[in-house]
Amino acid sequence: MDLFTAIEARRAIKHYSSNETVSEADFERIMQAVLLSPTSYNIQHWRFVRVTDPQQRSRIQAAAWGQTQITEAAELIILCADTQAWRDNPQRYWANTSAEVQAVMLPMLQAFYEGKDQLQRDEALRSSGMAAQTLMLAAKALGYDTCPMIGFDSEQVARIINLPAGHLISMIITLGKADRPANPRAGQLPLEAVLLENSY
Repeated sequence: MDLFTAIEARRAIKHYSSNETVSEADFERIMQAVLLSPTSYNIQHWRFVRVTDPQQRSRIQAAAWGQTQITEAAELIILCADTQAWRDNPQRYWANTSAEVQAVMLPMLQAFYEGKDQLQRDEALRSSGMAAQTLMLAAKALGYDTCPMIGFDSEQVARIINLPAGHLISMIITLGKADRPANPRAGQLPLEAVLLENSY
């Protein structure tokens, strides 16, 4: 599917066909595309929990106030953000560059993030947000549907998936084939209402 068509066609799907699956080849292709998403200093803050266990899905559904897409969709992916990725073996983020580049970038990375808790959080969430958009567009390009979700008890879901310290849940994404189309777009602001030039 053409990129602009995928952008236009991508909608938050709430109801999925329970007998449709995502092939392993397609799932792998989508996730490999996600890994190409941009991140600050190439830190790649994102972590993905693919939930395949039906009992765990049911527990997450309860933590998401019973939303049916949690258990109906072929795939359930919890996007997590590692706020401490900047300090976790950072040389690996620049492993394919010269020693000269690493000698500049690694101290710069540390100076940028160290002691800045809010920046660490913000940057991890920014990175996972960009990964989420890549995931949804890649899925749509292959003919699948998705739904980004924030309607859940994040502390409860964190316990269910045993989320480590220093990590956040940025969102849940369901993935599969729509059982029914999304409702019409509720109200799109015109470009002139949101595009400014030079200052606010």
